Amino acid sequence: MGVLLQTKNISKYYGGIKAVQNIDMQVEEGEIFGIIGPNGAGKTSFFNVCTGNLLPNGGEVWFNGKNITGMRPAKIATLGVARTFQNIQLFNFMTVLENVKIGFHTHEKTNILDAILHTKRYKEDERLTHEKAVNLIERLGLAKESDNLAGNLAYGVQRRVEIARALALNPKILLLDEPAAGMNPIETKELSDFIKQLRNDGHTIIVIEHDMKFVMNLCDKIMVINFGKKICEGGPDHVKSDKEVNEAYFGKGTTF
Repeated sequence: MGVLLQTKNISKYYGGIKAVQNIDMQVEEGEIFGIIGPNGAGKTSFFNVCTGNLLPNGGEVWFNGKNITGMRPAKIATLGVARTFQNIQLFNFMTVLENVKIGFHTHEKTNILDAILHTKRYKEDERLTHEKAVNLIERLGLAKESDNLAGNLAYGVQRRVEIARALALNPKILLLDEPAAGMNPIETKELSDFIKQLRNDGHTIIVIEHDMKFVMNLCDKIMVINFGKKICEGGPDHVKSDKEVNEAYFGKGTTF
């Protein structure tokens, strides 16, 4: 396995606020990598720099051996980086199948004229997109929801559909922004099992969370951020026993 996503001294400032300060990170192929920290620690700002949604004030982002610093999000996505957002962004009045098909449309060769005239190329692209979407939905255990409107689904199922749509981009790495936010314990356990299955299928995944228990039971490696700085990195047991991590979450004198 090699390093797939790497940051070198990444910093992001908002005026005088140092949201991210000189963070180095390496994510290897085939692992589930967690980024955690208290609310306001700088996790999402760092995440957004990695995906091109924010420009860093300093440092570099490398993906699959290529410097992607400053690239637009759409360009980064075509290289193989897919993400979800903290607030689910599905098309509620479209079916699960239609939502997932949207992800596959980025790979189509059809142009606007093809779509208007319903050319042979358009029809072939539509057939392949439908076939791929059906196969992905079945593989992810969502087949029974295929014809249901996304807005009518339970919250946990909506999150899985959003991840399915991101996987339709055929990414090399999948970044999940607080995927367990708002879930009950049963939904959280189901999501954890779902993400582990994605890793077993060969996907590399980064998860941003503030839910320590969720990350500890899920991730192979964890990076902890507090006040914009990396304060710890390692396996779950190492992070759990780190004094600075415990103080960041619980204050002095308290441990996990």
